[in-house]
Amino acid sequence: MTTIRVLPIDVANKIAAGEVVERPASVIKELVENAIDAGAKTIKVDSRKGGKQLMRVMDDGRGIVEAELPLAFSRHATSKLTSIEELTRVKTLGFRGEALASVAAVSQLTCVSRPLSQTAATRIRIEGSHQTGLGSAGAPAGTSISVENLFYNVPARLKFLKADATEAGHIYRVVSHYALAYPHVRFSLQTESRTVFQTNGSGKLLDALISVFGLETAREMLPVGEVEQEMGIEHDVDEQGRVNLQSPTVYGYVGTPSLHRGTRNQIVFFVNKRWIQDRSLNQAVIQAYHTFLPVGRFPVAVLNIDLDPALVDVNVHPTKAEVKFQEQRAVFSAVQRAVRAVVTEQAPIASFQTPGADGHGHGEHVGGHGSGGKTPWQPPHFGAENRNRAEMSQFGLEIQRTLDLEGDSGKQELMSLPGDPESRMPMMRVVGQVQQMYIIAEGPDGLYLIDQHAAHERILYEKMTAQKAKAEVIRQQLLEPLILDLSPVHSAIVEAELSALTEVGFEIEPFGGNTYRLRAVPEILGQAEPAKALVDILDEMADGAIPLAKEIHEKIAITVCKRASIKGGQILSPEEMRELVRQLEATTAPRTCPHGRPTMIHLSVNELARQFGRIH
Repeated sequence: MTTIRVLPIDVANKIAAGEVVERPASVIKELVENAIDAGAKTIKVDSRKGGKQLMRVMDDGRGIVEAELPLAFSRHATSKLTSIEELTRVKTLGFRGEALASVAAVSQLTCVSRPLSQTAATRIRIEGSHQTGLGSAGAPAGTSISVENLFYNVPARLKFLKADATEAGHIYRVVSHYALAYPHVRFSLQTESRTVFQTNGSGKLLDALISVFGLETAREMLPVGEVEQEMGIEHDVDEQGRVNLQSPTVYGYVGTPSLHRGTRNQIVFFVNKRWIQDRSLNQAVIQAYHTFLPVGRFPVAVLNIDLDPALVDVNVHPTKAEVKFQEQRAVFSAVQRAVRAVVTEQAPIASFQTPGADGHGHGEHVGGHGSGGKTPWQPPHFGAENRNRAEMSQFGLEIQRTLDLEGDSGKQELMSLPGDPESRMPMMRVVGQVQQMYIIAEGPDGLYLIDQHAAHERILYEKMTAQKAKAEVIRQQLLEPLILDLSPVHSAIVEAELSALTEVGFEIEPFGGNTYRLRAVPEILGQAEPAKALVDILDEMADGAIPLAKEIHEKIAITVCKRASIKGGQILSPEEMRELVRQLEATTAPRTCPHGRPTMIHLSVNELARQFGRIH
């Protein structure tokens, strides 16, 4: 029989500290949050050996009075909560009173703090939860906390820490993320006595974006909501501290579709300026880029969600990294709508850049697949040269005069400029076809290469989407029903998604076991072999090949369009090419196929002149 006993206080403290302090970056996070709660306008972070040897966070906040400094390192001691009722509407980043005690339990900690009301600072030294020193010191107003030899007394945790560079990277991520949440605070980060990151505290999120991601990436970020009006401004509260934000407010910046990454780690969320991780919100952003990104690529986004603190529970995770929303669907929808609106309104057509043209190496960028997945494009608010409507009209007249000299056949090839001023398709004149795969078209600002397969996929997808929206999906009945013996995997998909398959135009009946009878197919599959087409579609559904599709019927529609569209290697007549371009021009998202691949790339007039040596 084992004996039940109470754990020694030292052991209990170390166990509790393990829930809060996972690695050096966890310490930095807790100390930075405390500095922000203290009203700091400047926060300086220093680390050595990835934070294992030393971490120091200095701020110019309110500081801690001398009499309360020892108490600050006691477990469950906090100035941020006084009753259980306040836990239902937390407005500070910290609230449990566990962070400082946890850090002090597994390190050698020194804190020097001075409020403005004191002429001298107070210095306290704690090693493994034991106070070893307390006295006066000279220091500016604010607080400085140094954490040395993390996990020196918990070797089991120490051996699980990664390489110094890896841990330093996690520290950078924490500091940079809070710099994005609080652009009005000046942040600086030193690693091995070298400044690796700093912000100017201007209060403008765009300035913080430039510091964190770099100028080139910031140039491809689009504003969401009233960014500068929201950042740094506290919402009005009533006498009970309630914020009048029953509906989520979303603001920040998101990348253009040409800016994408191979992982999700540059999708950053803050809830009431608290940095969180939330898979559902990540998916909301990814779905907002539906059909705009290549498969397997992820957008860049920095978004803050403001809502009444009473509608979000922040006390659900040991490190406060996750929250729980009272209305998860409402928050999900708000994020998705806000991002989708910006992306669809301002997304650019992919550009083409020749080797060395940007002065940054010798790679090519085609549809965002070049260096770092970025396409060199500048949105209007960075002063890019954009041709206005009058200039476009004048250019169109010049083309028309030229075509008048070429005769009626030339006139027929001129694609008219859409009446919608926000159209992303310029007027084009079809020139020809390359390798039975790409259509060459002349636009007002250079040449366009159009992928005939990707373009036709986009056209068919929007046609099917429009039919479904009107509940008028057109089916083609087969002269004789086909009997299909499906594999168990395909049979399971048909059984689970039969209603979705029916929605897009298939008419399938169970015929016993894994056998089915196919009576009708979507009208756009009329020229394909029905049985083979259905099996191909079930294959793609089984592989999960369309991760950006929001609903299963969309996934099916995308695969149907892929199967039915014009293929590479298919010769098109001039009339067929002109009709394809005309139909692409009429779509709502002509720049990408439903899978997210670009439908066209652009070779500008300046680039042509540079290649022929006319300009340098």
